[in-house]
Amino acid sequence: MTEDVQETEPRIVTETGVDARIAAIVEPVIEALGFRLVRVRLTGQNGLTLQIMAERPDGTITVEDCEEISRAVSPALDVDDPVDGAYHLEISSPGIDRPMVRRSDFAAWEGHLVKLETAIMVDDRKRFRGTISAVGDDSFTLTRDAASYGDAPDVEIPFDAIEEARLILTDDLIRDALSKDNQARKAAKKNRGADEDAAAAEDDNED
Repeated sequence: MTEDVQETEPRIVTETGVDARIAAIVEPVIEALGFRLVRVRLTGQNGLTLQIMAERPDGTITVEDCEEISRAVSPALDVDDPVDGAYHLEISSPGIDRPMVRRSDFAAWEGHLVKLETAIMVDDRKRFRGTISAVGDDSFTLTRDAASYGDAPDVEIPFDAIEEARLILTDDLIRDALSKDNQARKAAKKNRGADEDAAAAEDDNED
């Protein structure tokens, strides 16, 4: 099933090395199906495992979606063959304690705890943990949950300085994630119903 795809928001956290080569191959394929790439990671788990995280623009993904993505990316990977040796392909959702790879991820989860590492020194350090308290165009404000003596509780972190970031699993995050997922699935079901009604009306008009 192919959907109309709006211009995809670029990721601010991307891969390096072989992971980057794989991402360059699979991202256009995934986007053509109407999904967004979240992360690519090749690990030594169970021999070699290629994990591809993806989602719909509304943040949802089903088992059937994962199967569709797998069927589409497998031939592309076979042609370019970026991995030496056999590997297991795993398509998955980002999960609740998801990697944060786009500006919109930070905006969507404002008020929740995140841990991250920067590629350069920011406020004399590279590792942070705290609450996303404000999100701008080029940076976001992190309120540290345990600022060291002498440190200001708030620190502004540029998006282009982030090397890796992910949400921290909490009861509040689980509650809000389940609520957002439920709302997104209801909206998707409603949209599918409207599309089916429109298609049925078009068929009636042709008759």
